[in-house]
Amino acid sequence: MSRSISHHPVLRRQAAVAQRRGELANPACQIGPGQTCRHPLVDEALNTELHRYETTISQRFLLIESALKKISAIQHDDSFVQSAQDICQAMLGYRLPEDKLASAWVNGLDMPDLHAYCVFQSLVLSVQKANEDRAIWLEKLPLSAPVLRDMGYHTVNISPCADGRLQGLLPFILRISPAPEISVKAFAGARFDIEDDIADWTQAELQRFANEQGYDASLNYLKCVVYHYSSSVPCGEGCAAHGSNDDMAIDCAIEGLSNLQAAIRNLYGLGAEPDGLVLGVDTDTDALRVHLPDGSGIIHAHQFLDSAQLFADTLPLSGAQAEHVLIDRVRAVCSNPDANTAALAIGLLRANFSQLQYVIEHHNGRYTDVGHDEKFICAGEAVASLHLRNKYYFAHLSTVEEGAADLDVGIKIFTSLNLSRGLAIPILVHFFFDARVSGARQRAEERCHRVKQAIQSRYQALHERHQIRCFLAVSDIGGTENVTPVPSSYSAAVH
Repeated sequence: MSRSISHHPVLRRQAAVAQRRGELANPACQIGPGQTCRHPLVDEALNTELHRYETTISQRFLLIESALKKISAIQHDDSFVQSAQDICQAMLGYRLPEDKLASAWVNGLDMPDLHAYCVFQSLVLSVQKANEDRAIWLEKLPLSAPVLRDMGYHTVNISPCADGRLQGLLPFILRISPAPEISVKAFAGARFDIEDDIADWTQAELQRFANEQGYDASLNYLKCVVYHYSSSVPCGEGCAAHGSNDDMAIDCAIEGLSNLQAAIRNLYGLGAEPDGLVLGVDTDTDALRVHLPDGSGIIHAHQFLDSAQLFADTLPLSGAQAEHVLIDRVRAVCSNPDANTAALAIGLLRANFSQLQYVIEHHNGRYTDVGHDEKFICAGEAVASLHLRNKYYFAHLSTVEEGAADLDVGIKIFTSLNLSRGLAIPILVHFFFDARVSGARQRAEERCHRVKQAIQSRYQALHERHQIRCFLAVSDIGGTENVTPVPSSYSAAVH
């Protein structure tokens, strides 16, 4: 799609309709005559466990509106309070605040408030049950921290777009096991902060030097930038931060990575810069593009390996034959690939085959919700134990001023998702603290309050109309305490 069409509103709508009619029913990979629909390199057992996880988490949020509709229908019954609690406990697994129910016969139920409360409670419940929900599949993911270390990387820092459709990036799309050595910080349009990333790189290298026994000079730091696009509706369901312009999204990812590497090289000398990789995700199918650097270390926008194409090409082959094709294709794209980068590219593409099969089997080859369907906005630092597509839109920030662009995109998304239906916008303000550092928890809670006040000030009209509901929570970065409500942050959510 040309740039002129992608920026013309009428043509964008027409193109979107045409794309939906012609492509939404088609899977990511067309199965040809005589071919099996199961790829030889797919981990079917892992897919089964991930689907069980997806179903479990999704149900906790999907049932909210059904439960509230049942409760709303009986709000004038004599036994309303007890009946409402029974419905909520049975369907959602928790109780509602008594004070919100007791006065319903006089003032009616504040459904936007109850809806926001339930969203936050379903989140807290999912976090509390995270170890149980993830236990089976977490250890089965093929790309763990030790595996990545064997590929040559002591730390992996990933900057995807903040779009909720990428929230399942690690365990689903990339099949990477979450670990302390693997960090994810999302930004609208994948436009990460250079200075912040330099600080992350510096801290990782300092920790390596401090741990003399664990220091290995052969290992490097990997920076990965992830943009996204929509193969179904390229003019309307791509990256909102780039106006659904795929060229802009790709160029921004490449430029950001190049600028980071140049900055570290200028500060600390040639060879100090991290290895870099740019990935693209088709959010309709979870197909992966891997942009490998050429012989000069330059990454090109339109030079990449496409997992969907490779999946189709290797579908009729044996596992060993498919592996050989992967290796040959990587070498063909990059004439003299770095051994670490080549191994990582092969590992990512092989792992993504399982995700393509997953979408084919469980979502008819293409997600029904090709657009946004997030349940809340997370502002601050991401919820580390919730990894699932379209559960929340994330705005990484320390202050609202620095994350204003990301928040604005999130508010725009939820204006359509929630405000248009009379529901409030639920915003989780979340930060980590380190219990080993004196006063860290208090400072994290104070930061939550400052960010909440800044959000209410920035979106004053929405706040005054009670269309924004904030819930503040903190997590211990090195402990077991996760998404613990900050006292008095949102009265309903602490019951």
